[in-house]
Amino acid sequence: MIAALGLGAAIGVLLGLLGGGGGILAVPALVLFLGLPMPLAVGTSLAVLVINSAAGFAAHAGDATLDHGITAVFTATAIIGSLLAGRFGVNLPADRLRGSFAYLVLAVAAFVAVQATVNPPSS
Repeated sequence: MIAALGLGAAIGVLLGLLGGGGGILAVPALVLFLGLPMPLAVGTSLAVLVINSAAGFAAHAGDATLDHGITAVFTATAIIGSLLAGRFGVNLPADRLRGSFAYLVLAVAAFVAVQATVNPPSS
């Protein structure tokens, strides 16, 4: 339990600094440091994401302006994509998913690094 508290705090700090990407940090951390099997780590990460998202939305709902059309389309297609991926994912070996996820994390990190180099943030 103490390991989970420390890991959660570390990921929270990183998310606060980086501005997002909880699944990319949480899933590997849950698997590597807490020994959760991949399906349980993914489910745990998604549950945390829902709770964090609801809290963030509640905190900023008064100041936010939403495009309800884009929000509805994005949400609907994300749900459909998630359900389809869930059906296909159960048939894939966990080792293959882990390896693919690692490559995805590296690709996203490379993209962010190149983007930050080409278009550095203004102060």
